[in-house]
Amino acid sequence: MRASGAEGVGALLAAPSRGARKRDPRLCEIVVRGTARTELYDGSGQTPPLHEKWERGGCSMRKVTRRRFLAEGSLVCAGGAAFALGVCSQCGTPKPGGELKLKPPKQNSLTRDTVVARGSNPSEITEAAIAALGGLEKLVTSGDIVIVKPNIAWDRTPEQAANTNPEVVAAIVKLALKAGAGEVHVFDHAINDARLTYKSSGIAEAARRAGAKVGYVRGKDDPRFRDMSIPNGVIMPHWGLHDMLTRATVLINVPIAKHHNLTRLSLGLKNLMGLAGGDRGTWHPDIAKRLADLSSAVNVDLTVMDAFRILVDHGPTGGSLDDVKETRQVIASVDPVAVDSYAATLFGIKGNEIGYIQEAYERGLGEMELSKVNLKEVTV
Repeated sequence: MRASGAEGVGALLAAPSRGARKRDPRLCEIVVRGTARTELYDGSGQTPPLHEKWERGGCSMRKVTRRRFLAEGSLVCAGGAAFALGVCSQCGTPKPGGELKLKPPKQNSLTRDTVVARGSNPSEITEAAIAALGGLEKLVTSGDIVIVKPNIAWDRTPEQAANTNPEVVAAIVKLALKAGAGEVHVFDHAINDARLTYKSSGIAEAARRAGAKVGYVRGKDDPRFRDMSIPNGVIMPHWGLHDMLTRATVLINVPIAKHHNLTRLSLGLKNLMGLAGGDRGTWHPDIAKRLADLSSAVNVDLTVMDAFRILVDHGPTGGSLDDVKETRQVIASVDPVAVDSYAATLFGIKGNEIGYIQEAYERGLGEMELSKVNLKEVTV
């Protein structure tokens, strides 16, 4: 017997999908059109079917026949909210932030050096760079919830240098867990389909093997993006940011150094855009100020720049190996501006030539003048 009205929708949302695993109570079930088959996506690592419609995310998806879709897909949710294809009562975007607070800076005893590690192995130079700062145990303590934020935006292989090197990511995950982290989360708001980028970049597999929880961000309308205040925002007083930023205790930014057709370079401060939801295209006219606004709020504790391979042209997407240069470096510091300013020199550019680096420096978010930075070089 087919349910109808608000009670019918309540029953439909509560009904378990055939073969589905036990779900996080935050998830909701939506009806989508297609063949009779059950798929569950909850951000815990199981990849949704490649051709599934999932932009509204945060939900498991029970596929149904056209007849059942027409019968059930137009019901009305309890509380008067519309229930249509890919929409349900728990999937608003962005969700109101309420009293949610972004994580504060984590007190640590890492040195204030900017370390440049060189060598032929990405994992080893990552470990060496962090060791030269005193070791990750000087930042991560027992039970910490750690975000490791790489660039996983593009459907590209590691050799194409559009995403962070997976070996760099895995090395940081291992070090964080060894230091006592209770959880390590790896995710990014990808530009290409995340189900492709996470795989082709090699990051999902490498991070999971290292012990991380890998979560897919399901587009700009992912319900985990919550409207949050940016207290020192100059032109962006609030924005939808990933709610993991309210639960984490440590944030490690792991960008790749590469060319960018809008900002000239995509470096650490630019990589933080992957923590934001909504229509990020609207940032472009004031990208430098918006990136500085974002950086002022999210409290990065450590930046580890992947410059093992850099993309010197046709960024941010790349694609041609002719645009890739091996510099075999990893740069690490608690100062995000110093890391970006040094990384810019790998492209023959000064930090003050990159708008968002200059903007962040002027706001006191870090040191841009390399003559005032204590550079420490190590070779593995």
